[in-house]
Amino acid sequence: MEEFLQRTKSILINRNDLPRVHAVLGDRACDLDSAVSALAYAYFLYKTHPTDQLYVPILNIQRSEFPLRTEVVFILQQLNISDASLIFRDEIDLHLLNREGKLTLTLVDHNMLTSDDKALETAVVKIIDHHEQERLHSAQCEVVLEPVGSCTTLIASEILQEAPELLNQQLAHLFRGAIILDCVNMTPEAGRSTLKDEEMIAALEQRFPDLPAQQEVFDVLQQAKFDVSGLNTEQILLKDLQELSEGDTKLAISTVYMTLEIGCRN
Repeated sequence: MEEFLQRTKSILINRNDLPRVHAVLGDRACDLDSAVSALAYAYFLYKTHPTDQLYVPILNIQRSEFPLRTEVVFILQQLNISDASLIFRDEIDLHLLNREGKLTLTLVDHNMLTSDDKALETAVVKIIDHHEQERLHSAQCEVVLEPVGSCTTLIASEILQEAPELLNQQLAHLFRGAIILDCVNMTPEAGRSTLKDEEMIAALEQRFPDLPAQQEVFDVLQQAKFDVSGLNTEQILLKDLQELSEGDTKLAISTVYMTLEIGCRN
């Protein structure tokens, strides 16, 4: 994975005249499920398809926002995947590539482009998602849409069917972590996991019995997700920022993940 990411980043940086680009674009939330889906599917395409295209996984946020995705930062550091090798939305001009006729696009973990990206619609050839379908049917676009708990389940399933030899310990750790976190540790009470998610966890554990215990994985990722100890005040306020607007009026609401002690006066 690291070699693939470094090679791709090097070509993007050092070549003015890019070849045809097949971008795998994650959701703008860029949570762990979306990030792993984009990275793994682009790697799968690179390994199994002709090399006349550059396969580019895109984390659909600006690089400056990446520290706010603390669980993504944590698991990539854990697996020695450098953030320097990652490609963020502000580091590649998809609209220019599309105007030049050089762009092919796969959407993962979402199925509808934002209004800012509507011009990219003609480049979309495949969608892999687990949310409710929002887009109209298109003959030019293959849609894989199943209501599973994690989009990563669908990515891992395709890789296991088409190229099981690609699945290694690193990928298995990424897949399993994303599924466990998205499905709230597979607990029935959460109502997030499906039979397909559970079967994928079992398949990964069977292939790689040395993976950490499921509860341990969930605990460390859940802790990392809400860990703001490495963020400054501005980043803390931006981490879970919600915006409401009506007309020209906008209201921003921040969630701060810390315990407050409130004293009582007699």
